[in-house]
Amino acid sequence: MSLLTRLAALAATVAFVVPSSAASATAAPATSALERARVDAVPTPALHWRTCEVGECATVTLPLDYDEPGGATVDIALSRIPARNPARRIGSLFLNPGGPGGSGVQFPARAQEWLGEEVLDRFDLIGMDPRGTNASTNTQCFPTVRLMDRVTSTLIGMSFPVTTREEIRFTAAAAVLAGSCSGFGRQVASAISTAQVARDLDVLRRAVGDRQLSFLGFSYGTYLGQVYANLFPDRVRAIAIDGVIDPTAWVGTPASSNVPMTVRMDSAGASSAALQEVLARCARAGEAGCGVAEPRRVFARVAAALRVQPLVIDDGEESYAITYQQFITTVIMSLYTELGVETVPLLAATLDQLGAGSLPTARRTSLSARYQRLSAAVLDEASGYSNAVELVPAVMCSDSRNPASVLRWDALAAAEDRRAPYVGRYWLWNSVYCAGQLWHAHDEDAYAGPFTAVTANPVLVVGNLHDPATGYHAARSVARLLPRSRLLTSTNWGHTAYGVSACATRHVDAYLVRGVLPAAGTVCDDARQPFES
Repeated sequence: MSLLTRLAALAATVAFVVPSSAASATAAPATSALERARVDAVPTPALHWRTCEVGECATVTLPLDYDEPGGATVDIALSRIPARNPARRIGSLFLNPGGPGGSGVQFPARAQEWLGEEVLDRFDLIGMDPRGTNASTNTQCFPTVRLMDRVTSTLIGMSFPVTTREEIRFTAAAAVLAGSCSGFGRQVASAISTAQVARDLDVLRRAVGDRQLSFLGFSYGTYLGQVYANLFPDRVRAIAIDGVIDPTAWVGTPASSNVPMTVRMDSAGASSAALQEVLARCARAGEAGCGVAEPRRVFARVAAALRVQPLVIDDGEESYAITYQQFITTVIMSLYTELGVETVPLLAATLDQLGAGSLPTARRTSLSARYQRLSAAVLDEASGYSNAVELVPAVMCSDSRNPASVLRWDALAAAEDRRAPYVGRYWLWNSVYCAGQLWHAHDEDAYAGPFTAVTANPVLVVGNLHDPATGYHAARSVARLLPRSRLLTSTNWGHTAYGVSACATRHVDAYLVRGVLPAAGTVCDDARQPFES
């Protein structure tokens, strides 16, 4: 092979083409001296890959506190699925599924089902379990499973409070959890802010041999991507974020610190809009197209009845109670998927028939069986020490400003339910752990902005119009914050667009592989719509 041919082949593996329309004469600012001192001083870890059930796995040891590189450490678990076409390999694509706390190690294996062919051919797929989670060093706020179970049984079992008595119980359990994370579990819980994960990510970028980072993040992973872009702007090759969190809402400002971060993010508004729209579309489709007549009225009737008392399912062998909170939580989770949205009216109609005693025996038994499987799965997952409940507050409370008193959540509860009917309380109470009087495991090296860095290459921001968790308004806000970024809009349903809209997927793939941004104002409207053939 001639020298010219070798140079051309090398260029093909590292080049990132920035469209001329997006080019800027403004150079990306360099990583700050402080972050260079923290991260670049850490020796590049050697990755010893071994075969595992999700591809190849490795574990690296990194500083717990980057200001004390010789002090305590954390283990970070990684997975890799090598590029299918090594001869045309660009580098590594780091994936984050969101959460916080979703398993990054498990994600690449699952993502192969919907990642684009060219992405699979040309990138090693890298999953990382962020510190504090899954196969990496975990948070452990409670010394024993028994103590943990006392708290999580209330928090998981209730989901969110509705009555005054429930608010007292829920807040008391949240206070115990926050106190334990601020006491027994403080060492790790005070060192898992998103900025720490971004620092880990930069060391690992170096470990896989990439000069700049290629990253695809969803939901909470979009906040991680933004923190990385602002801490290490000159090290960005391609960052695509889908299901976008507005960082100014997540972190807050001194002026907005008396508003809980879950209210600032307005996921309640996004869920409420998606719910009302799906019920309206069901009504327009009629009973023939949707399966439910008068879906709004049926939904309201079921919700009102469940707020009075749980609905008991009796299949002739056992009885189970369905609470208002379980109903609302199931509805919100159904709105997360493209196909799940169509089940919302049917779920309400099924419970309506149960309440009226008119549900056929076969459907009653089927519903009971599904409930038993779900209960068994929850119990199995909860066996042993599981930090699933504590790790989300640990990240959220490390990153964000929140009111000092828990009374602020109580004062907002009724107003949030009026503003976002049915779903307001669900989202509100998700952050009560972060009240200043409760949470004291603070990370002094958390990042609070700004979020406006000019990056070496543009960031691609993807938002869909019917996202029930991270509203489209957040994607627009982020596209305005990040100079030279590009907003890609999709009309699909569910949480995130990649893999749902073929149009959005093609644009993201073109960006990740070749650096080609979609034209300004691009809207993808190819995804399936509820109750339409």
